Amino acid sequence: MHIAPHNNHNKPIVDADDPTVPLNYFNIVKLTAGQSFEYQVPGYETCVVPATGTVDVDVEGVGFAALGNRGVDVWDGEPEGVYVPVGARVRIACVTDTTEVFIAGAKYDKVLAPFDVRVAELDKVQYGSDDTKTHRKIKHILGQKQHDKVGRLLVSELFTVGQGGWSGFPAHKHDTDNLPHETRHDETYNFRFRPNHGSGVQILQREEGKPGDAYQLMDGSTICIDKGYHPCAVMPGYEMYYFTILGGLSQRSLVQYFQPTHAYQVETIPGIKDMVAKFK
Repeated sequence: MHIAPHNNHNKPIVDADDPTVPLNYFNIVKLTAGQSFEYQVPGYETCVVPATGTVDVDVEGVGFAALGNRGVDVWDGEPEGVYVPVGARVRIACVTDTTEVFIAGAKYDKVLAPFDVRVAELDKVQYGSDDTKTHRKIKHILGQKQHDKVGRLLVSELFTVGQGGWSGFPAHKHDTDNLPHETRHDETYNFRFRPNHGSGVQILQREEGKPGDAYQLMDGSTICIDKGYHPCAVMPGYEMYYFTILGGLSQRSLVQYFQPTHAYQVETIPGIKDMVAKFK
């Protein structure tokens, strides 16, 4: 499902118990200097990630100061985040002129401890190649390094390298718990483009051998993926970014099932096995 860019007025874009991706939660909060925002999501663990600007974050009295270091856009610096336990009350205060904050969440039933993820704790991977049109970087905010401190939530930022090309290829899905071959993980994306008048396409093929759906992506588009194979592409001449939320049904580690007609290309794309191994 595609949710077109819009002013959400700091209200959830994907709320708790969403009918398409019930394991996910997603909000975008925009503040100016001196403004603050409070939230609490029962039944979901969350992660606060400034897209731009700097904020102070308070989680039930535990403070995390000066989170976020990016300026004009998501390409201007590295991401940082704060993990928020299930149902905790959070206050986000803007300490720069403006800020745009992503709030990612996954359904979970246990209360863990809050913590921050600074630039030094990011887990980065780069894979693909210009020749295969699959070159990209992934910056895991809640990734393998944080595995023992998080319940079901995976949070990452994905960047195309160069201008134009494919992401999420070979096509794969993760809509069924069928261990050890596949896990059920709902997934939500928010896209950005550089320059921001760029565009892309998201494919969602629900059944092997049958035509699926395609959605035109604009700067600020949100995609909710509940079922099917889901590669995406960016037009030549533009760079693409997407903020990625994964919420597991029965475990945190993601097991992707590659589309049988394209699975052999796992062996032809440099570094893709290392990429797969990081979603743990």
